Amino acid sequence: MTIGDIKETLGAKLIVGEEWMSREVHTACGSDMMSDVLAFMKDQSVLLTGLCNLQVIRTAEMMDIVCIVFVRGKMPDGAMIEMAKQKEIALLSTGHRMFSACGMLYEKGLRGGAPYR
Repeated sequence: MTIGDIKETLGAKLIVGEEWMSREVHTACGSDMMSDVLAFMKDQSVLLTGLCNLQVIRTAEMMDIVCIVFVRGKMPDGAMIEMAKQKEIALLSTGHRMFSACGMLYEKGLRGGAPYR
């Protein structure tokens, strides 16, 4: 699945990253707890979150997350948008709730990786 596919599936608004729409995404994670993201994310992932602060961008960079989707219509501020541009992380926003957005992506074949044990 590509970032463009995610945008289309969720009916999301592109905030930044038009040039990265063809990037492949291999797994997804939905979380507002960045400690969980650090523990469980894999490379080339998409993060779905309702958390809007710079720590989300910093965490995404550390975990090689290529796209962040803000759920519930959340919108990042200018500092977040600028940092995402610098780090080449696409930002999207959708009005869907996290559970629904994750389900929509799962339905299209995007998975979350191996179960936690």
